[in-house]
Amino acid sequence: MKKINSVQSWLPYENILENGIIKLKDNSYVKILKVKPINYNLKSNLEKEAILNSYKIFFKTCNFNIQILIQSNKEDLSEHISNIEKINKNKKENIINLSKNYINYIQNLNKEKKSSSKKFFLILREFPENKKNINENNETLLCEKLKDNYFKVKECLYRCGNIVNETENFDEVKKILNSFFNTKIIFN
Repeated sequence: MKKINSVQSWLPYENILENGIIKLKDNSYVKILKVKPINYNLKSNLEKEAILNSYKIFFKTCNFNIQILIQSNKEDLSEHISNIEKINKNKKENIINLSKNYINYIQNLNKEKKSSSKKFFLILREFPENKKNINENNETLLCEKLKDNYFKVKECLYRCGNIVNETENFDEVKKILNSFFNTKIIFN
């Protein structure tokens, strides 16, 4: 009899806990943080220097496992285009032509991936001292350590001008994991 492998058998995570922390199959624990970045290019030279110094402090302070993930997706422009078309229903012909040209322009930009949205995540990971013997007490300690690390990251990146939010509930974590595994989203 042929054994059928399920999707769950190759996914790297075992469980999503109530606090949004993910238990992986290797008995390590992961916390996903969402980062809203600053636009560094719009800052003055003095501000840029202060930001870089804050990042240096961040990297010196955070002596734990951090992974940076940037997710880039093509924008869904359908709602924007629909709104433009609604506005132009009773307009003059030259405005309608301008709108059509604009719609073609943004659609071409989107096809060339020049209009994409970016989401920034930090992934914190903690490993148990004894991977084979995980009990509820160890799990609680690892979750507390991840929570402490989250507050360190939040404080340090706030000094850099970034906003950091934790993922705390099952549905939010599930949605983010789904977006990691389903990176090819096609918009019409």
